[in-house]
Amino acid sequence: MTWTFTSDVEEYARAAEPLLLRDPVRNTMPLTVLRAMRAGLWGEDLLLGWLERGGEVVAAASQTPPRPLLLPDVPADTVRDLATRLIEAERRVPGVSGPAEAAEAFAAAWWRPEAGRRSERLYRIGALRAPSPAAEGTARTAVAADLDLLVAWNVAFQEEEHESVAFDLTPLVASRITREELLLWEAGGEPVAFAGVSAPIAGVSRIGPVYTPPALRRRGYGTAVAHAATAGALAGGATEVLLFTNLDNPTSNAIYQAIGYVPVADYASVAFA
Repeated sequence: MTWTFTSDVEEYARAAEPLLLRDPVRNTMPLTVLRAMRAGLWGEDLLLGWLERGGEVVAAASQTPPRPLLLPDVPADTVRDLATRLIEAERRVPGVSGPAEAAEAFAAAWWRPEAGRRSERLYRIGALRAPSPAAEGTARTAVAADLDLLVAWNVAFQEEEHESVAFDLTPLVASRITREELLLWEAGGEPVAFAGVSAPIAGVSRIGPVYTPPALRRRGYGTAVAHAATAGALAGGATEVLLFTNLDNPTSNAIYQAIGYVPVADYASVAFA
């Protein structure tokens, strides 16, 4: 039983991608990050690893600093071994994110104390239902002229979610605009909310983030743009459409269930001191 580490994206992909693709729903985040790394994003000081048992890859992990260690859906005992290896290597790990059981197992084995956490739930769309009542406005695909606004809104979203914004989000947002992955909701001719929607991987798209500025909330804009993004992903050929919610926000969980999302599994993000 051996963990292998590399900073070579394609070497990691050859080993880990078949494992990730066995369940592209539960492994949506690691697959999205792998695609981003292949596109040249987040290439500095990469930590990419996989675990083999009997010649078969049974677990994987990735870290794109300064972000937390990202775990796919893997057995909890494998991440305890991972924590031991990273402690021995004196690797700096600011946090861990992934399916709740795996993330909790890693946090329990890590040498630094917990400094905070976020509990999340992964949803998939069942039968998509129109928001009721319907919000004023229409959706449109974001363009290059929207870059500054969308960078600011992405930063605001991450700050509300207590996520670190220790790096410039401009390249990421610009790449998503180029791929037509960001949707704006406009009312009265002005942008009032936005949603991201990832291009499918193995037929799976994911909605997120979804953000409405505080002064414009409680008017249905966030629900409307999430519905529009979901409908667009399905029309574009996605066989599964997913989204994550913060379990500390009962409003968003209720809103997404109202338009047809159903729970899949719970996830956790744990920050270390």
